[in-house]
Amino acid sequence: MSPHILILGGTTEARELAAELTALPELKVTTSLAGRVSRQGALAGDVRIGGFGGTEGLAAWLREHHVDAVVDATHPFAATITANAARAGAATGLPVVVLRRPGWQPGPGDHWHPVASLSEAAEALPALGRRVLLTTGRLGLAAFAHLAQLHFVVRSVEPPEPPMPPDVDVLLARGPFTVADESALLHEHRIDVIVTKDSGGAATAAKLTAAREAGVPVVVVRRPPLPDGVSAVPDVAGALERLGLSPGR
Repeated sequence: MSPHILILGGTTEARELAAELTALPELKVTTSLAGRVSRQGALAGDVRIGGFGGTEGLAAWLREHHVDAVVDATHPFAATITANAARAGAATGLPVVVLRRPGWQPGPGDHWHPVASLSEAAEALPALGRRVLLTTGRLGLAAFAHLAQLHFVVRSVEPPEPPMPPDVDVLLARGPFTVADESALLHEHRIDVIVTKDSGGAATAAKLTAAREAGVPVVVVRRPPLPDGVSAVPDVAGALERLGLSPGR
């Protein structure tokens, strides 16, 4: 039986890894998606949609489908999935590789305000500005719903879920975005503060450059920590190395 690798996906890196692994003919590759975004796009290998039912459900699926290794290539803020994968790997004795793109780092001229949560971001906003570009995704807007005195421009791939702030414009858009695009957005909406999660990657990093050039402060929500004893690799090459594989082997 061919070795079976399960990718917990939903990121660009997961898509790239699936393409690399399916190019190795001796492997069976399945990518699991939570199903929260409607336009998933094509993926190499097999695809399953939906949750597993927590740690126990994931462990049962790994055993039933004879999985040999798991790669957690979910979003850096998918802390529950990452914890479940680590526990399921321990329960089944399977290796679990965590693939996480590096986080963003501030540079000269940046005015960043790191916070630990969306709630802390909401607490920081009134002292920083009145017109907010909120780019933290479609979930979690309840943390800002009480800020009636601020105007929010909420950008997400899918329509955001209520409750939301009362004074809000919604922009549905998917990156990558250019610096020119982001600068125009800041100017058009007279944005004076940005809220973002430290997602990392190039697709949505242009807003940070635009903010630096415009002198706009950025509230950056830090990533949740990895489970105890778990370390991450930063890219697809690192994941392949951890799996003992190489492209085109």
